[in-house]
Parts: sequence; C-alpha cells; structure tokens
Amino acid sequence: MNFFKAACCRAYQTAFRLALPILPYREPEIAPTCAALDRVFNKEDVKKVLIVADQGVRNAGLLAPIEAALTKSGVFYVVYDKTQPNPTVDNVEEALNVYRKNGCDALIAVGGGSPIDCAKAVGARVAYPKKSLRKLKGLLRVWRRLPPLIAVPTTAGTGSETTVAAVIVDAEKQYKYTILSFPLIPTYAVLDPELTFSLPPRLTATTGIDALVHAVEAYIGRSTTKETRRLALEATKLIFENLEIAFNDGRNREARERMLRAAHMAGLAFSKSYVGYIHAVAHTLGGRYGTPHGLANAAIAPYVLDAYGDSVCRKLRDLAFAAGVAELQDDAKTAAEKFVDAIRKLNARLGIPEKLEGIEKEDIPAMARLAAKEANPLYPVPKLMNAKELERFYYCVADWSDER
Repeated sequence: MNFFKAACCRAYQTAFRLALPILPYREPEIAPTCAALDRVFNKEDVKKVLIVADQGVRNAGLLAPIEAALTKSGVFYVVYDKTQPNPTVDNVEEALNVYRKNGCDALIAVGGGSPIDCAKAVGARVAYPKKSLRKLKGLLRVWRRLPPLIAVPTTAGTGSETTVAAVIVDAEKQYKYTILSFPLIPTYAVLDPELTFSLPPRLTATTGIDALVHAVEAYIGRSTTKETRRLALEATKLIFENLEIAFNDGRNREARERMLRAAHMAGLAFSKSYVGYIHAVAHTLGGRYGTPHGLANAAIAPYVLDAYGDSVCRKLRDLAFAAGVAELQDDAKTAAEKFVDAIRKLNARLGIPEKLEGIEKEDIPAMARLAAKEANPLYPVPKLMNAKELERFYYCVADWSDER
C-alpha cells in the first residue's frame, strides 16, 4: 500500500480509537433461559412478535421454548424461517413484510449469526421504512431506535447478540456488505447452553473457530482497550479448553456453557476493537459463493496471521499463553509460530478442511478489491495491505485439485 493511502487509513483508525470512550456502545441485557423472557415482554409492553429463524433451527425444535414463553405471556407471534446461511436482501424484505402484515412491535432472532443479522436488518428497515438496505449499509447510517430485539443464539460462534453489525448478501450482485451502527446491538440476549446441545459437530467446529478468530483479530488490532484485551484473552483460553469437548460431546453442558460465554466475550471484544483481513476476505467468499462464514474464517486465519509477520509476534505470544500452547521460555516469534500452528492443528482435529472448494481464479481480483474496500480504512489491522496483496489469500485456500 502506498504511503499516502496508508497514512489516511491510520489517521482514520486513530480518530475512531480516540473516540472509543464517548461512542454509545452498550451490552444487551442477559436472560439465562427463554422462560425468563416474560419479564422482558412486560417491560417492553410487547404485543406481537416476529420470530426470525431458519429451517434448521425450526426442524431441531429450538423454537419450542421461545413459543412457550410467548404463549405463557399471552403474546401473539409469527415465524419467518426462510433465512439463508448468508442472509440476503430478499430474506430481510420478506421478513419485513411478515412483520408489517401482522402489526408486530418486537423481534426475536433465534439461531446463529444469520437469523440474528437478518433480524437486525429488519429492525433497521422498520426504523427507516423509506430507505433500502443498500442506503443503510456502511458505517453509522442507522441512528433511529429499532424495535425491541431479543437475540437467542443457538451456536457459540458469531457473538452477533453483542455486536453493532449486520452482514447481508446482495444476491443479485454477489456482494456481502455490512451495516454498522449502535442501534443494531440487540436489547436482550438469551444465553442458554441447552439451546446449543443439538448443534451438529461440523457447525460446532466452524462456529467455535469463528469465535476464536473474533478474539484473535480483536486482540492483535491497533484499536484495543484494557477491557477488550482481557475479553479476547479469556475467550481464547475458554475456546482452546472447551471447543473439542463440545465437538466430541455435544450434550456436555459445562463445555457448551463455556463456549457460549467465550463467543459472547469475543463478540464484545471485536465490537469495540473490530476485526481484520481474515473477516474481510471471508465475507467476499460468502458473498460470491455462499461459503459458510466460520468455515472461511477457519481456513483463512493461519495464512493471514503468518502474513502479518513481526507486527503481531508479541500479541500472538500473549494469545499462545492464554491458549496454553507456549512455554515461558519461548521468545515472541517462537510463541507466535506455535499459536498459528495450534490453530492449524485444532482445525484438523475438528475436521475443518485447509482448502475451500469453488473458488474461481477469474473472481479473485474482484473479491480482493471488495475485501480491501471493506477493511481499509475501517479495520485497524496490524499491517496494512492493498487489494493486490490480499489476492494471495484466495490462492492459499483455493482447492483446485480437480483441475490439476
């Protein structure tokens, strides 16, 4: 990246870092179970609710405790369950129509990051009925209050129940974009480990690594605080100690609870400290090919961390100690290498592939430009890269074995 553009990026990031203490970040109010939501319904005077979910969540019976709580409280509800793994503009508009048709006044999102992001975007459209999602994308375009939003995560990965972001796919343009505004932070979150018991091992693995990447990118960036660093280190520790247990025994309550807590903490950390090029590249793969976000993050992470080189050795050493993969006598470079290698080995033990199918060579330059546009100047990455430099990561993870 040329000097002038790099200087502009760093100036932009510095301004946001200095503004952190006065920005209106908040945390959702936590409910331990769906049964505790009756107090929320009374407090918010909720009359009619739209539940946003997907078919997998509904088929697994995970809506039952939410529906029971609503019925007990005498609250009318309707369900939209067509959310795609990477939620689209069409999903948002369809759910919005259901919300309006039924006169709803609140939203409950049940599932992973996709239903939660979809519900956030529906809330944004309710607040701005005359603006399309395309006009709301980007940074700080949403300022009006959204309807009460209750996030009920059924995966321990995205941390979407804590974040200012909603990531949406424009299927027509094969483009994944982010809406980043403080009103998108859910009002309430239900953190019940029992709702994650039925999560299949494959999704346990990829969503768990997604949470790890949130913690890592939040920690190694240049816009951290004492609190976000603490959260990121604790999340990293919990994930390395509990992800494999949850993967091998999905009904292990302690491991599931700790993974849910880790994902929540990582979400809090990256909400303030942001992510980096791992996410930027992963978002373009999701937008272009529908690649699951956690899977893309898992495959890309080791390559990006290696490419950061000396700029992250000291911070990766801290993460290596938190993960329990380094020795006290290890210097920063050795510990950093051990940490990146530990991520590779953890991916392998969880059955996460090193390569991603479906990447087309001719798509790479355009995807790299979109990744660079997303990340620069917003993400306070440890080492700046331009679109040309980002192209390498697509080649690193592309599986072209069938062509060769």
